[in-house]
Amino acid sequence: MRVGTNISALTANNALKRTDNALTKSMEKLSSGLKVNHAKDNPAGIAIAKRMNSQINGLSIAGDNAADAISVIETADGALGEIHAILQRMNELSVQAANGTMTDSDRETLDNEIKQLKDEINRISSTTDFNGKPLLDGTFDLKGYTSDPNVKVAYYSDEVEIGKYILTNITTGTDADGNLIVTGATPDTSANGGFPADAIVSKIAGDMVTITASGGFEVTLQAKADASDVTLDLTGIGAMRMQIGANEGQALAIRIPEVSLRMTGLTDLSIATKEGADKAMQSVSDAINYISSIRARLGAYQNRLESASESLDVSEENMTSSYSRIMDVDMA
Repeated sequence: MRVGTNISALTANNALKRTDNALTKSMEKLSSGLKVNHAKDNPAGIAIAKRMNSQINGLSIAGDNAADAISVIETADGALGEIHAILQRMNELSVQAANGTMTDSDRETLDNEIKQLKDEINRISSTTDFNGKPLLDGTFDLKGYTSDPNVKVAYYSDEVEIGKYILTNITTGTDADGNLIVTGATPDTSANGGFPADAIVSKIAGDMVTITASGGFEVTLQAKADASDVTLDLTGIGAMRMQIGANEGQALAIRIPEVSLRMTGLTDLSIATKEGADKAMQSVSDAINYISSIRARLGAYQNRLESASESLDVSEENMTSSYSRIMDVDMA
C-alpha cells in the first residue's frame, strides 16, 4: 500500500471520467437525435451532410417553384380557353353574316357583337396576371430589337437562332379604308444577312409581315413606314425563368407570347359587309390556330413541370435518406 499516492483511486477516477464522457456523448446523441453533433464527431461526415442538407432545402424550394410555375400556366391557359370560346363565337357570327339572306342592317347588328368580343379579348389580355405580373401582354415572350424605330419585332419562334438578321427593303401603303399595310419585305439571305437561304415572306396582315423558312423558322414584324437595311437583333431572352432545381442553371424558361388583336390579326375585323364577313372567316380561323399553338406550348410546359415536380420529390426523399444515415443516431 502506497501512502503518498492512491493509485487505485486515480485509476477509478479516470475510468469514471471516461465512462461519464461516453455517457454524456450518448445522452447528447439521444437527446438531439443526431449521431454527429460536433465537427469532431465525424469531420468528413459533417461536411458531406451539410452539403446534403443545403441540397435538400433547395430541392424543397424548387418543388414549390415548380408548383408555382404550374399555377402560372394554368392561369394563362384558363384565360386562353375563354379567348378560344370568344373566337368560336366570332366564327359563328362571321359564317352567319356571310350568308346571302342577310341584309347590311342585319350584318351591322352582328358586327356590334363582334366589336364587344374584340374589346373582351383586349380586356382578358391586359388583366390576366399572376402575383401582379401580366401574363398575356408579351412581357414573358422572347425579345427582339431593330435598328429602325418604325419596325418592331412582334414574334419569333424557338427555332430562330439568336443573332442579327437584315431586311433590305420594307414597303408600306394603305388599303381601301386608308389603313396602313405592309406591301412587301425582303429578307437578306446572303452570308452576312442572317436569314436562311429559303426564307420568304409567307404572310402579310395589315402592318404585320411574317417571314418563314424551313425547320420552323418564323419571324413576325410590325412596320409603320418604309424602311431599308433594317437590322434585327434577336436576343433569345425575355421568357419567365422558373428555378426548378437546387443548383445554378437548373431553370425552365416559360415563354408566353403576346395575345392581342394585333397578334391575332383581328384589329380590323368587321362583318358589317358581305366582303368583310367572307374575309373574317379566314381571319378568325388564323386567330384560332394562333391561340391553339400557344395553348399547346403551355400544355407541353405543364407536362414537363409535373414530371420535374415528381422527380424533385423523389430526389428529396433519397437525399434525405442519405443524410439520415450520416447524421441520425441509431437508437439500438
